Amino acid sequence: QVQLVESGGGLVQAGGSLRLSCAASGRTFSASIMGWFRQAPGKEREFVAAFTFGGRRTGYADSVKGRFTISRDNAKNTVYLQMNSLKPEDTAVYFCAARSSGDYYASGNYAYWGQGTQVTVSS
Repeated sequence: QVQLVESGGGLVQAGGSLRLSCAASGRTFSASIMGWFRQAPGKEREFVAAFTFGGRRTGYADSVKGRFTISRDNAKNTVYLQMNSLKPEDTAVYFCAARSSGDYYASGNYAYWGQGTQVTVSS
């Protein structure tokens, strides 16, 4: 079991930055492959960033590539999402999630989810 708690969301102007954190508990964290998703009002949950199979590489949605960076600190059981050059279309609830296998961009492969943190980008 892995329990996930996100933090770091908030209101920021376009062009600004935020860093989201995802604190994990549970003895299987180090074996989990982590990802970030987001859901805007009236839209489906979409992939943002994740560690790929084995956790050695990263993958990003085209819409955030070059602006967002996923990282992790195993000693702190924490995963981060650094978001730079934010745009109004980045406004959404952001979720971190953990999976043990499967394609990194598919939400159905993630067994554990946090409660989400709101990110609002004003124009």
